Amino acid sequence: MAAAAADPDTEVQADFFPMVRRYRSGRVERFMNMAPVPAGADPATGVASKDVVVDPATGVWARLFLPPGTPRGAKLPVVVYYHGGAFVVGSAADPFTHSYLNALAAEAGVLAVAPEYRLAPEHPLPAAYDDSWAALRWVLASAAGSDPDPWLSQYGDLSRLFLAGDSAGGNIAHNLALRAGEEGLDGGARIKGVALLDPYFQGRSLVGADAADPAYLQSAARTWSFICAGRYPITHPYADPLVLPAASWQHLGASRVLVTVSERDRLSPWQRAYYAALRGSGWPGEAELYETPGEGHVYFLTKLGSPQALAEMAKLVAFINRD
Repeated sequence: MAAAAADPDTEVQADFFPMVRRYRSGRVERFMNMAPVPAGADPATGVASKDVVVDPATGVWARLFLPPGTPRGAKLPVVVYYHGGAFVVGSAADPFTHSYLNALAAEAGVLAVAPEYRLAPEHPLPAAYDDSWAALRWVLASAAGSDPDPWLSQYGDLSRLFLAGDSAGGNIAHNLALRAGEEGLDGGARIKGVALLDPYFQGRSLVGADAADPAYLQSAARTWSFICAGRYPITHPYADPLVLPAASWQHLGASRVLVTVSERDRLSPWQRAYYAALRGSGWPGEAELYETPGEGHVYFLTKLGSPQALAEMAKLVAFINRD
């Protein structure tokens, strides 16, 4: 008697538990996505938030955060913030990102914009980069009054434009800053600063003990291949900026960069090496490194009220608001 055919909807094709699992039918199961938090007034900070469609064709949208008591006509720094999640999970509306951006908007007095980009593996890289770039262009157009969003057109100050993100979002912010420097931004806008919070960089560059661990490198390469559907090796600059020639760093389109590192983050060797490479490249901007001892990857999202997270938030606020 022939064995029953495997059910393609339950037969595992790729398993990256505890984040995501894909089945042969194409069905994707995510384990770390949390129920989204609706936009609205935040009782803790008074920050107002709302969701706006950026591109109906792709379904890309963004959540905007406005500090309480902002007077009409006031102009605020604009922080475009990309959420993390290894390009496969996460959302601008997940509880951790939502709470973090409420706190950032309140503490820094900024208009924050958190784009929702499409996730792998259904939409492998470069979809997240393309969606994030489209969202940045939408922010610029709206703030400039072309097809305006009222918050951006009334309150956004494009002379104080920042890109930021945690983990994969930090990777996105870096790659968008490079693209902005190479291609320019609409209306001649310029990015004042980029904040890379525990950014997701790794590869085969010779940094840290993990570079000599074949099992870790094989796992990292397999994960990256899953994220981009095999389009780019882990030695591609998307994953590992350290392979960029020194001349390419000159295109980083920002005046200053902040890189945060958590001591127990396995990605920390690449993050520190990124900072060193940027400083040593001859790039004319200002680079800062901020390290938190004893904490793991993006701890500041899950421990938002801890002394370490509050200190890191204060550093980010100062980075944004410094003249």
